[in-house]
Amino acid sequence: MIVRDLKRALLLLVPLLALLLISASLWHSGPASLSSLLMGHDGVGRVVHPGAPMPSRPHRKPTLTANKTHMEIYSSSTPDGRYFDIRFGVDVFNPNMVPHPKFNNTWYVVGQLYGDWAGSKRKKDDLYESHEVGCIAQFLNGALMCINYINALPIAHTKGGLCKGDIAWFNFGAGPHDARVFMGPQSPFATYGSNSDYTCFSQWIQDFRHLSDWEYVLMTNTDFPTGTELKRPAPWSATEKNYFIFWDRDDEMHVHYDMWPHRGFSKLERDGAVGRNLANKTGKPDDRCLTKYMPNLPDEHESIHQATNSLKITLCNRADPKCEPHDGNTYIMTIIQHKTYYNYHGEYEPYVVLFQQRAPFELHAISKRPLWISGRQRGEGRRTDMMYVTSANWRDRGVNYHGYLDDVVMLGFGIEDKHSGGMDVLAADLVSEMGLCSEVEEEEEE
Repeated sequence: MIVRDLKRALLLLVPLLALLLISASLWHSGPASLSSLLMGHDGVGRVVHPGAPMPSRPHRKPTLTANKTHMEIYSSSTPDGRYFDIRFGVDVFNPNMVPHPKFNNTWYVVGQLYGDWAGSKRKKDDLYESHEVGCIAQFLNGALMCINYINALPIAHTKGGLCKGDIAWFNFGAGPHDARVFMGPQSPFATYGSNSDYTCFSQWIQDFRHLSDWEYVLMTNTDFPTGTELKRPAPWSATEKNYFIFWDRDDEMHVHYDMWPHRGFSKLERDGAVGRNLANKTGKPDDRCLTKYMPNLPDEHESIHQATNSLKITLCNRADPKCEPHDGNTYIMTIIQHKTYYNYHGEYEPYVVLFQQRAPFELHAISKRPLWISGRQRGEGRRTDMMYVTSANWRDRGVNYHGYLDDVVMLGFGIEDKHSGGMDVLAADLVSEMGLCSEVEEEEEE
């Protein structure tokens, strides 16, 4: 009798347990589950193949714009050199693209959802939620398009509650803002803005593999498996934004939190803590270089701030057998932006910055002119398309953090805070017209 009852119980319990396990897996992974992606499927029955090879087109060198204020850069794959659309199926802006770890010509794309799943901000429990969403994407009909369902990244809400005065409304927000997804030397990371434990709003970091259906690898001693707040030496601003991570020549992590009016960066520990501000050692020459190549700012309506993640670049061609990385040709590269805000419309002009990969990490060069993304439209007067560059990653799988002049960079940018665009541009084109900081020093001596 007992044996017969036990068999009946097992007949009921085993299917129930299996159903619970499947439900838990789908809850974490969304429609494209980890196991289905490893089997080469997108979770809804379609087989995921490597993307079509990128088209080979004649190289368009950067050119001066007609008014000679910008250096225009071109896509290496589109027929007319203009930027391409990134299509999530819903309105998403401030995109990021990192290569898929298994398939060529396939990328994870992540961006800020415009509104909510229903198409508008929805109030829930007195909180206004924001979402970073992502999918797997390939090029189809000239656009980078999601080939599976988009999913919200499972980034945990942070408590906050420290916002006061004119920004007290931040306390009623929940969810991540303005994420940057990028490759490190070995693995991908995400940084994002969220409510702070120390100030009103700050920057956080997490291993991106824990937020996505990344190809399974044994992850031991991973940095930042859960969301970790990035600290900085005092004083804190009420809202801390746009930090970027960089790795030195020994692959030690650092966090760079200010570029203007003075640089600020520190060595980063695994718990998010930082050491002292290392920028003080090169503060004066760095300030002179920034002042030389960045525009003069009026008292209001204009600012300069950090924009993208960082990459390491060696200034010779990977295809050249004589090209050997060393401190004299290998630098950390990032993009900063000059923001203007007139007539209730923001515009951003991107500049490339290079600095040394070894201490004291002094500035090496800055773009002499801002970049103009081919396809950006200019209207009447001073108004142009608002294009905010958020992401710069090497296009090809396996390059990770360190590339060369003949490698291609995928730039991602938001358009009018609602749509997403991208450009695959030769790295050499990004650094084609750089002003050297050493030339500023020579002018000072004269």
